Amino acid sequence: MNLEKQFIDFIQSENLFRPTDRLLVAVSGGIDSVVLCELCKNTGYDFAIAHGNFQLREDESDRDEQFVEALAARYEVKLYKKRFATIAYANTHKISIQVAARQLRYDWFNEIVDSWQNSTGNFILTAHHLDDNIETQLMNFFKGTGIAGLRGILPKSGKIVRPLLFAKKNDLRKYATEHDLKWVEDSSNSSDKYSRNYFRHHIIPLVEQIYPEAINNLADNIERLRETEQVYRSAVDLQIKKLVTQRLNEAHIPVLKLLHTIPLKTIAYEIIKQYGFNAKQVDDLISLLHADSGKYIVSDTHRILRNRAWLIISPLQEKNIENVLIEENQSSVLFQQGILQINNFPATGYKLPLSADIAGLDSSTIKYPLLLRKWKKGDYFYPLGMQKKKKLARFFIDQKLSLNEKENVWVIEMNKKIIWVVGRRIDDRFKVNPQTKNILQLSIQ
Repeated sequence: MNLEKQFIDFIQSENLFRPTDRLLVAVSGGIDSVVLCELCKNTGYDFAIAHGNFQLREDESDRDEQFVEALAARYEVKLYKKRFATIAYANTHKISIQVAARQLRYDWFNEIVDSWQNSTGNFILTAHHLDDNIETQLMNFFKGTGIAGLRGILPKSGKIVRPLLFAKKNDLRKYATEHDLKWVEDSSNSSDKYSRNYFRHHIIPLVEQIYPEAINNLADNIERLRETEQVYRSAVDLQIKKLVTQRLNEAHIPVLKLLHTIPLKTIAYEIIKQYGFNAKQVDDLISLLHADSGKYIVSDTHRILRNRAWLIISPLQEKNIENVLIEENQSSVLFQQGILQINNFPATGYKLPLSADIAGLDSSTIKYPLLLRKWKKGDYFYPLGMQKKKKLARFFIDQKLSLNEKENVWVIEMNKKIIWVVGRRIDDRFKVNPQTKNILQLSIQ
């Protein structure tokens, strides 16, 4: 069977794109992307070429750019090209060069296809082939991964399509030779400092000495694992739906229910990985199921807190604490928790609010400016109905607030006196009384 027929059959069997769709082919100038262009041309697909110059290999990068320019002219297709300050981007974002290059090119590819307003379907084509997929599968296996890592690269992920995943590298090389195609070689492909190259040059050939059919067997495994993952995903998603309750930006999980879940480690990992936690932290999470209230673990973006009978997953709070000054005659102020509305009413006919998000205060006791801020250690006030002061830390214990809830408490103070623990309780010294003539109403939206 020839490569062009296999190409068309794979596109149809995987439902990758239609003959009427418009395709953006990512072309480095190497043999894989050149063959992909030739296949698209010979099978009648409408495509354009995109080439990113990451300026990492000096003259070689410029050579590749010039080669792709000539390639686009040969096929008479539109060429998109761009130069990237890859090293500067990597340093700014504190990421590796490889990750930086990937982010830059895919962001750019998406910008291009999003600009194609008149097409019925727009897709980004990359030239990943079967050998790439097997290398990815093995690397994931040795690094440690879930079932998604073992099934390797998917033929289609959103707008990104990989229509050569059926083909071995040798198949592409044979096709290129038969069609007298020209390409450029990336010198970095010969370096073993990259993990993928080491697998390509050493690990896989060594395995093939013992198991000559290793590549074919691994390819079959990838296909089986893709189907297995679909069954696995369906079962896991059902378990997670029963366990996790979303409340605004927090996820709440009952401790006992999770503790009795089977298989515990698998479900626990699938829950926490979407919040930046890794597989090694699953044991920490399980320890949290037996820990005291207030214990927690963190990822780069989230925290999982044990709060009595619940685990609460929430985003990490910003380190900078805002202080918002409120001047007289202001009607509203914006802060992290929403909008503080400020109104004045005559006391006659005014009904004191029942909602904790609304505070009614005696205007005659209020002197501007006011300060809206997060609470801090040592803060105290006189809770409504009490003649003795109470520290906020003690008040929070009495209110049974979780650690997350405590960290989100704001107060309004006047001359270093707290007049309202926002959304919780006003200070008794500023309450409305029978002699009150005007009322300051503060409310949170």
